[in-house]
Amino acid sequence: MSEPFNGAAYPEPGPQREKKRKLWRNLFLLNLCVSLLLVGIFWLPGKLVDLDNFLNSPSVNLPEEGQIAEKSSEQAKPALKSPANLMSTLVTTINASSEKEFVYFDFSSGKPVRILDSSSLEWDLAFRRGKVISNGGASSKLGKAGLINLGVVEFDEVEEVPMDDYIQDIAAKTEVENPVMVKWYNYNYLTHKLTAKKNIYAVRTADGKFAKFQFLSFYCANKEAGCIKMRYVYQDTGSNSFLRTGGISTTS
Repeated sequence: MSEPFNGAAYPEPGPQREKKRKLWRNLFLLNLCVSLLLVGIFWLPGKLVDLDNFLNSPSVNLPEEGQIAEKSSEQAKPALKSPANLMSTLVTTINASSEKEFVYFDFSSGKPVRILDSSSLEWDLAFRRGKVISNGGASSKLGKAGLINLGVVEFDEVEEVPMDDYIQDIAAKTEVENPVMVKWYNYNYLTHKLTAKKNIYAVRTADGKFAKFQFLSFYCANKEAGCIKMRYVYQDTGSNSFLRTGGISTTS
């Protein structure tokens, strides 16, 4: 006669083991869902509020929906005073918020100009949102304009710019571009914000004069993208020096 219990557990039938396994799996998934739900209820809203406060802070400018900004008629105005022996630095804002049309800028007048023919010498740089081209090379048969990236240096330390080796526009896959201006900004993948790099650029204008410039910002007053603010010094004598006492003159 067999003992009712001899200390050894009887193995559970296969279906019962499977039911327990499913039960524990369902309990785990239920626990996970409840935890995620609690996170969504109590933690996520606070973080979204923090993110919204960050994006709306004065230091962050994001493009928002709204009316297209009007073409800027703002003329260049004096910036902070430069050392006494340097030419005055000017600051201007170019409204290039249109996604289709270029806005043409002339350093000699310090403002955008209307042109009928892009091969004319009436403009030096052209802007369309974040795209910048120059009046030379593939963009114009007559223009001498070109650019050099001088790197991250103090603006007032650039007392003169090179005479030669300026990079002109080239024909890219879909349209012309200037290689120096392809990445003049940094892009933040979190905020989708463009921030101008601190680089200083030398430019030879369409008629062979010289200037230096630096981009300062990219957003309009209504936070729309495309209003490019820059400071610059333009030398109208043909010299490549920005010292008031003179400099090396061009021979072209």
